[in-house]
Amino acid sequence: MQSHVKLLLRPLTLDDLEAYRKCTHPSNTYHQYNGPYFKQATASEHEASINTLKERLIAGDDNALQNKKLIVDAETNALIGQVNWYWKSIETNWLEVGIVIFNENYWGHGIGYKALKLWIDEILRANEKLVRIGLTTWSGNQRMMALAEKLGLKKEAVYRKARIVKGEYYDSVSYGILRDEWETLYHQQP
Repeated sequence: MQSHVKLLLRPLTLDDLEAYRKCTHPSNTYHQYNGPYFKQATASEHEASINTLKERLIAGDDNALQNKKLIVDAETNALIGQVNWYWKSIETNWLEVGIVIFNENYWGHGIGYKALKLWIDEILRANEKLVRIGLTTWSGNQRMMALAEKLGLKKEAVYRKARIVKGEYYDSVSYGILRDEWETLYHQQP
């Protein structure tokens, strides 16, 4: 489970569905950090969403998770997590990314860094018009803030006391990076 794990980002398949059901269950620890200020799915809502994914996969939808991909161990095919993107402003070529590592045994080993770097590279290659990529988290998720900074994203906004978790207020924290900054950091020839 160390950072030497070779990662692969790929779509969900029917063969993944049972493992995905377990990894994304509402009782899993990662939900305490992954947007815990939003309404959490109940066990029955979770099961309904899994059934919807199953129907899509059986119907031949090779992109059932839409703007998400699984993070898997390339050698064992074990599910590690998931990356996603969504438009913040399609009119200005700005999207946001996110990442979840399902199992806390994988936390703190550099896997999030490797996976999110792969994901941002993939998104920038696939969307030539993209100018910027953002990532928004909350001040209670210290690991996500550290990951954003390690990747070279700049803290651009702090919305004070914008999130409530377990009755306490936290800040919403937004990071961003421009395409040319990413290229300079990771793809400039020596």
